[in-house]
Amino acid sequence: MADMIVRNARITTLDRDNPSATALAVADGNLLAIGDEATVMAHATARTRIIDAGGRRLIPGLNDSHLHLIRGGLNYNMELRWDGVRTLADAMAMLKEQVARTPAPQWVRVVGGFSEHQFAEKRLPTLQELNEAAPETPVFILHLYDRALLNRAALRAVGYTKDSADPLGGRLERDHAGNPTGLLLAKPNALILYATLAMGPKLPPEFQLNSTRHFMRELNRLGITSVIDAGGGFQNYPDDYEIIQKLHADGELTVRIAYNLFTQKKGGELADFDKWSRMLTPYQGDGMLRHNGAGEMLVFSAADFEDFREPRPELPQGMEGELEDVVRLLAQRRWPFRIHATYDESIGRVLDVYEKVNREVPFDGLHWFIDHAETISDRNIERVRALRGGIAIQHRMAYQGEYFAERYGSAATRNTPPVRKMLEAGVPVGAGTDATRVASYNPWVALYWLVTGRTVGGLSMYGDDNLLEREEALRLYTHGSAWLSHEQDRKGLLKVGQYADFALLSSDFLHVPEEAIKDITSVLTVVGGKVVHGGGDFGPLAPSLPKPMPDWSPVSRFGGYQGGTQAQALSMFARAQRHSHSHGTSCAVHGHGKDHAAHHPTPGGGLRDFWGALGCLCYAF
Repeated sequence: MADMIVRNARITTLDRDNPSATALAVADGNLLAIGDEATVMAHATARTRIIDAGGRRLIPGLNDSHLHLIRGGLNYNMELRWDGVRTLADAMAMLKEQVARTPAPQWVRVVGGFSEHQFAEKRLPTLQELNEAAPETPVFILHLYDRALLNRAALRAVGYTKDSADPLGGRLERDHAGNPTGLLLAKPNALILYATLAMGPKLPPEFQLNSTRHFMRELNRLGITSVIDAGGGFQNYPDDYEIIQKLHADGELTVRIAYNLFTQKKGGELADFDKWSRMLTPYQGDGMLRHNGAGEMLVFSAADFEDFREPRPELPQGMEGELEDVVRLLAQRRWPFRIHATYDESIGRVLDVYEKVNREVPFDGLHWFIDHAETISDRNIERVRALRGGIAIQHRMAYQGEYFAERYGSAATRNTPPVRKMLEAGVPVGAGTDATRVASYNPWVALYWLVTGRTVGGLSMYGDDNLLEREEALRLYTHGSAWLSHEQDRKGLLKVGQYADFALLSSDFLHVPEEAIKDITSVLTVVGGKVVHGGGDFGPLAPSLPKPMPDWSPVSRFGGYQGGTQAQALSMFARAQRHSHSHGTSCAVHGHGKDHAAHHPTPGGGLRDFWGALGCLCYAF
């Protein structure tokens, strides 16, 4: 009999044999029944929780095929999100308030998820504006994969001076005297941006646990019930997976995670995967946390960084030999794999390697896929299909479309990426975001992009031949993504026997005006038959969540994605400004007074000396 029944709903099942329903029943974490209300209510007992959906649209839980949840969760509570903010004025109001709330020597970080084109002003803040807003508190702003803005306090914190050399593939912009200005540019790779960000203070384990729970709840609020985690730089296995493993052991995961392992050292890729493939078997884990193979970085020489402000990078000679060794090992040990590949030229060379290895060690149904594939050609789509691979697409063009069009022209932009052609070729396709840095984690912005072909700045990129119908786009974000983790028989449809993962929407995705799609949220999110998020009238059904840690966290003041109308945003920030307070000469949170960073000379030694000289251990948070 049923543990839970949801009735009076407009259910989109995505099950072609039973496409719509008005009620569903859950038992033991799976779907027990779905159909008309009379049929489903027959499974009710006195103990069944019955939820009236109020006629709202109910969909399968969303599944982001490419999201950096594990890494993002460790830092979420430290980050101020500009995702969805409509004006630069609003964004700067948030920044100024957070500066006032942030104790020394912590940083204020805006780490991706937005584009300058989403602002009415169509620009980023100037370095002068950052220095005026935060004369003493380090501020780091990451814009996509192309640049970072640091105020003077942040430059001092990381130790960049006139004598600092430009790293390979990056550049420190300098003034006429050779001093760094605070503008860091990827030329073309983002290592300088991430290496600088990694210099900032980190949260201790207890706070990382809290931070990850808040990030998962934020994803639940947007209707996400599953993700495929793509690993990332500075995310080592197993050390940086201890937090997510503990949350799983304690039963506190509210998002299903299939994780890929990302090699960490150039020249050591084969050794990494040899070691890890002896530690983990393919798909090891359970329905809440399971291994999903290798990638998205397989070898560093195969990475074509997607900064569309820069010319396409040419992969180095010798890439094929390095990649071949890794892929052969993975195929022999039956590890699934994924690879970051933006440009068709890179994809062609990668497929040359795959075809060679497949002739020697047949992939034979091994699930593998290409991530991104913005400029993939018809020929290479066919080669992916012939090798029985898949493609994971993300809405990065919604944030970089203007840059791509400026460099390559509107004609090339019309099929970047060619989603319709992928589907017509019969290639498995899953949708996602590549959040949290190069784009927002909000799935509704991605669905808006798939349906309209427009950027967050309003540029119309695609013709009708590369747009999707709404239900078609939804399928990519649910059942399509499930193929990429070999779970298409357990998730992605609302069908008897599949996981009871679903979301009840704030407005009807299938019928709202296109511009309203971006502001959809979930009012009730269920994972494995358990309520993990509730909003409005459904709020009391959701479990409570501890307050964000530390107490000055931007999440406690602003939350995550800034949805809603422009008028709502302006009203919120007007209230924020009225209630903001000055940092003054002491730490407003911990009251350190003379221990504020401004009262200490900057030591001339390394970063360890710098943090230790402040006499305040807030940085440990």
